[in-house]
Amino acid sequence: MSLKERVYSVLLVSASGNLNSSVKSMLPETSYDPVRAVPSVGAARRAAAERSYDFVIVNSPLPDDGGIDFAVDACERQGTVVLLLAREDIYDEVYDTAAGHGVFLLPKPVSRSAFTLALGWMTSARERLRSLERKELSIGEKMEEIRLVNRAKWLLIDREKMDEPAAHRYIEKRAMDMCVPRRAVAEEVIGRYSD
Repeated sequence: MSLKERVYSVLLVSASGNLNSSVKSMLPETSYDPVRAVPSVGAARRAAAERSYDFVIVNSPLPDDGGIDFAVDACERQGTVVLLLAREDIYDEVYDTAAGHGVFLLPKPVSRSAFTLALGWMTSARERLRSLERKELSIGEKMEEIRLVNRAKWLLIDREKMDEPAAHRYIEKRAMDMCVPRRAVAEEVIGRYSD
């Protein structure tokens, strides 16, 4: 799937109606959906608990908090990319606190071109996270297959009195003969000897 075909969910945390309108106008539904705007950190925490978002944009400060801690927390959620908009006079201080956690920052006021550029960075970061998630999933699947094959080998050793190399060969050969993955043979063996 190309980047132009991807659709990203957005949580906009901002108490500024003007900024909300401006940001929403730069997020076409064909690429950004849903776009949910909330006015406070408390509301943002509730929204983030309800569902995950690809992008979180925080306009600091907020009525109930500065938003920096929320930005850092949101960045630690799997697959979420965070942009924090901070006043220029505190930008360096906020940068020292948040950038090390992976939060993207822009000083306010933010130009349309700078925001568009930041959306591009966020898209790149989200796609990188997506590829890492796929690798993590495939590693997890591989580990599960290894566990199943080992469990099946131990059942063959215990029930069929095979040694470990013979049990391994049995699973490998049966998988090749049947043209199925080793996992399928392991599941068959486990099913056969389940009490």
